[in-house]
Amino acid sequence: MASLVAIAMCGDVMTGRGIDQILPHPGDPELHERYICDARRYVDLAEQAHGPIPRQVEFAWPWGVARTVLDDLSPDALLVNLETTITAGGEFEPGKAVHYRMSPHNLPCLSVLRPDVCTIANNHILDFGPAGLENTVDALTRAGLSCAGAGRAQDACRPTIVPVSEDIRVLVLACGAGSSGIPSGWAATPDRSGVYRLADLSDTTAAEIIERVEPIKQPRDISVVSIHWGSNWGYGVGTDQRRFAHRLLDGGIDVIYGHSSHHPRPIEIYQGKLVLYGCGDFVDDYEGIAGYERFRDDLRLIYVASVAAGSGRLVRLDMTPLQARKMRLEYASAADAAWLQATLDHISRRFDTRVDLEPDGTLTVRSA
Repeated sequence: MASLVAIAMCGDVMTGRGIDQILPHPGDPELHERYICDARRYVDLAEQAHGPIPRQVEFAWPWGVARTVLDDLSPDALLVNLETTITAGGEFEPGKAVHYRMSPHNLPCLSVLRPDVCTIANNHILDFGPAGLENTVDALTRAGLSCAGAGRAQDACRPTIVPVSEDIRVLVLACGAGSSGIPSGWAATPDRSGVYRLADLSDTTAAEIIERVEPIKQPRDISVVSIHWGSNWGYGVGTDQRRFAHRLLDGGIDVIYGHSSHHPRPIEIYQGKLVLYGCGDFVDDYEGIAGYERFRDDLRLIYVASVAAGSGRLVRLDMTPLQARKMRLEYASAADAAWLQATLDHISRRFDTRVDLEPDGTLTVRSA
């Protein structure tokens, strides 16, 4: 019996720093950045770019229309990459240029989105040390939110399970590569909490991931590997990344959910299965920061993959274009949706993938 499983995937969620400062319970604004030492400065920059932003906004403010979109789409599973520690304490991790944290009292901001899994194997989840990571996991657990990719080794490397029906589940394994800025010392061990940091992108490492998923995967399950990898800017995809993704899919993984870049990267359909090399940011405080305007990092996407249970093949990928304004998400204009379509179509062509613009302004990819 064929069934389609709708998996919604959003890029990096950074509800710390400036976002945290406009929420009902702003935490300590202190920063240890080269040019900015107070998180409220990021709110100022956003206001200079797009106008006044209210303070002590409702918890749903950063998501804007995204909640309506997701309610209408009603996916079977919603995945986000949470790049923010949820802690009031902890020490600033030395040697890092940027640190993200959100006050635990602002956790309802994340809860209102209702993600099924927050992947946390990334380069900011230990910004406030092991204590900050433990506080984050504890806070998510108390709120009834599942996470994947961090903890002690036995937990960090274990897939998180999202039940869909009696015989269908979505399995989410989260990991990260050093290319995204994850320090080697953050790797989880049997005795120390950390993230599932990949040693490399070799066939041996791919086989290790497959071996962690295969024993628990049932015939109609869909397996997703979330990978935090690559640089912040640019459309290039390394040959090692592509080979690694292909090896995972050849080994039985169904979807590659990649992130780390601040803007969307190419899409590939390999042997009928989906590879998102970079989903871009979803929520952040980057408005007003100059230098990379050509990448249009103000434009964001909600990806919804319709995947066939049993085969793991992609039937359709739908993407809803949004835009960040005043630290919340709104619908992208028709012109911006067309820009996104043209850009994604162009950068994905070398992967034999075409992106279409629908009359309603959404983008689609159909498996050949």
